[in-house]
Amino acid sequence: MKRTLSVLAIAIAAASAVGAWYLQSKQPQREGEQTLSQLQAPVSVRYDERGVPHIRAQNQADMYRALGYVHAQDRLFQMEMIRRLANGELAEVLGSKLVDTDRLFRTLRLREHARRYVAKVDPNSPPVQALQAYLDGINQYQASHPAPLEFDILGIPKRPFTAEDTMAVAGYMAYSFAAAFRTEPVLTQIRDQLGADYLKVFDLDWHPEGVLSQPLAAADWRDLNSLAQLSHQALSAAGLPQFEGSNAWAVAGSRTASGKPLLAGDPHIRFANPAVWYEAQLEAPDFKLYGHFQALNPTASLGFNEQFAWSITMFQNDDLDLISEKVNPDNPDQVWYQGQWVNLEHSEEIIKVKGEADVKLALRRSPHGPLINDALPTPKGQTPIALWWAFLETENPILDAFYQLNRADTAAKAAAAAEKIEAPGLNVVWANAAGDIAWWAAAKLPQRPAGVNPNFILDGASGEADKPGYYPFNANPQELNPPRGYIVSANHQPTPASGIAIPGYYNLADRASQLDDQLAKPDVRWDLKNSQALQLDNGSGYAKRLLAPLLGDLRAAAGTPDEQALVEELAAWDGDHRLDSRPATLFNQLVYQLAREAMHDELGDAFFDNLLYTRVLDSALPRLAADAQSPWWDQRDSNAREDRPAIIKRAWQASLTHLDTVMGDDRSQWQWGKAHSLTHGHPLGLQPPLDKVFNVGPLPVPGGHETPNNLSHKVGPAPWSVVYGPSTRRLIDLADASRSLGINPVGQSGVLFDAHNRDQAEPYARGEYQPMHNAEADVARHSRSELTLQPTR
Repeated sequence: MKRTLSVLAIAIAAASAVGAWYLQSKQPQREGEQTLSQLQAPVSVRYDERGVPHIRAQNQADMYRALGYVHAQDRLFQMEMIRRLANGELAEVLGSKLVDTDRLFRTLRLREHARRYVAKVDPNSPPVQALQAYLDGINQYQASHPAPLEFDILGIPKRPFTAEDTMAVAGYMAYSFAAAFRTEPVLTQIRDQLGADYLKVFDLDWHPEGVLSQPLAAADWRDLNSLAQLSHQALSAAGLPQFEGSNAWAVAGSRTASGKPLLAGDPHIRFANPAVWYEAQLEAPDFKLYGHFQALNPTASLGFNEQFAWSITMFQNDDLDLISEKVNPDNPDQVWYQGQWVNLEHSEEIIKVKGEADVKLALRRSPHGPLINDALPTPKGQTPIALWWAFLETENPILDAFYQLNRADTAAKAAAAAEKIEAPGLNVVWANAAGDIAWWAAAKLPQRPAGVNPNFILDGASGEADKPGYYPFNANPQELNPPRGYIVSANHQPTPASGIAIPGYYNLADRASQLDDQLAKPDVRWDLKNSQALQLDNGSGYAKRLLAPLLGDLRAAAGTPDEQALVEELAAWDGDHRLDSRPATLFNQLVYQLAREAMHDELGDAFFDNLLYTRVLDSALPRLAADAQSPWWDQRDSNAREDRPAIIKRAWQASLTHLDTVMGDDRSQWQWGKAHSLTHGHPLGLQPPLDKVFNVGPLPVPGGHETPNNLSHKVGPAPWSVVYGPSTRRLIDLADASRSLGINPVGQSGVLFDAHNRDQAEPYARGEYQPMHNAEADVARHSRSELTLQPTR
């Protein structure tokens, strides 16, 4: 027995040692030396207390090559997954459940577009040279080190990363901005099936001339709704980040405590593990920047140094049109375009599926763009729907744009860089130490025929889908050193000085108003401390605006003294989504229940669920609440005619019943922090029990839907999981950029069991900030280790 136990103990110890060795082999190397071919000189990589690399090279080519190397050792699996998503190759490693996602991205033609884009660029241009050096660093790391743990679990083969992968990923990022796919089918269904009276709450012009000359059949509507659902699911099912909104502001030195401009920014992106941004400081004799980098991109999307800083938000302009094509009754392979029948283009794709047979995909394209019906495995409708998308149709030198923006120390240079961002639309908010603040709404805005409203599906046969040209960049909304002394960008609809109409799916104005109200106070001098408080503001005027016309009906619906007390608590609530707030819980449940009771009977399950994912619902509900005569208040599935009080009573009672069920009948415990939590999901954490290993959370968090601290959830019933929010919070005072602050929502590293894999998750949830070391003295003082990359002898 003793001998058997001894052998067993030795076996367990040996297995543990092998397991520990295996996991250790996957960890990043942050000290010592490594050789890297094609380096011209040694490169120093110092890591600070958060695992952020500070790269010092003797030339920019070495600098970018080193960035690729260290980025890969922290985020190689993220790079692999995001290029597979963009290229439609997830099913090859994740199985048949991802075939629909792959089919969608193949239909979008992202990798086809990437190949054409790369074939046209100048290989000797500085941006392309930087990209190639960066990709070489990634590939050298991948070729010389063990694959990440996730590669082993999924059986992912190693293969080199290419410039085409980088551009395909740029397309994925651009597509994740596009709200039209989820919104236009719903709005067109309401317009054509319910009528103009039902559109009033969406504040959209009624265009009878825009009604399709060949109305869509029921099967076509089912296809469109399936496509809208697929679009959302494809972006969430892969467990990868997607862009949603953002805050940014710049304050002139006349309004700051330091006398120099201050820049703040927090792009709002779907949470994931690893997080979207990789922080790194880059330095060469002729270049220095602390940047936030996306996977497979050598240029920083966000950055600063001692001379200048910038942040970005989503413009939210509508750069994607859905177009109904008219088919030749004598030839289903032709559509009517500009007065004649033209042939559709055809191509075929093969989707490899793990453990199963390949899937063949037949793709078609009209003169307006790819036919998105082909994204469905078994479309039922007969009407082809084309996708016109500015990302596919413009020259869009976005690689050049951000390369220049990384070096834009003057307003003129920043403006020239912003002009090259043609799609997706971005707001660039910029400041420099010389005292300038500026903002450019960067996008190539298409001209559309008079009277055309791109909020709806367009008629491809009538010419309304044609684009006669583009507006010049100087017609875009933009500001330089405005007299008020600050600029704020929060995805609200901008008003261009040129007066041109810019259709879009803009966010509520409440978040921008909340920021503007604070920034406009003449007696406040802005610094890092009060700027933190503004970024972490959990309040919103939306609740008061929505509730005000309903309070009488709610008071009438409250049947007990306890319910009456709850209504009065809502009436007095300031809209602050603090962790201990009970009104926040009740309000968010009531918002969902109000939408459901008023709109579900007209739309049905599928279209109502898609409406919940759109921004137009946010703006519609206050208008609905204020219009007691809206037809939405009547229940179509009832013989009686309901009014607003009756629907409000139903929504109120349903809200209380649901909260009693999921949060308990001790209503004092209906606190926001117990109903509202953040989990950073990993692609392998989508299914239990792996979620316990790979995901981070849940963590209770304050904030809410469209508050400045935009920790936002889908409109739905309690409890609420945060979907997206500040992907970083950055504050840069250009009087002393070495004191800049930031935070990563999870951690710098994407490697499981690494010390920096999730070390910032709890501080982030608590609203804490960390220093972003930029000055040499700070970098030296906070260095924890140093890796030296040596040229191959």
